[in-house]
Amino acid sequence: MLGGIGMPELLVILVIILIIFGAGKLPDIGAGLGKGIRNFKKATHEISEEAAESARKVEKVERLEEKSKPAD
Repeated sequence: MLGGIGMPELLVILVIILIIFGAGKLPDIGAGLGKGIRNFKKATHEISEEAAESARKVEKVERLEEKSKPAD
């Protein structure tokens, strides 16, 4: 269960990472992780912007279609 991860568990994970990769590689790993998170946020932001733009275009077309309908 992920909800049960506390400070002691995080410290154990950090010690294991230090043993596996060594202290010299931690900055590189952190930089790579930060870059990955930044790219993910950028991609999700771009997708949401594209979706919003598409919704605006659809609304505009719908309004134009309503205006061009003949009155009954």
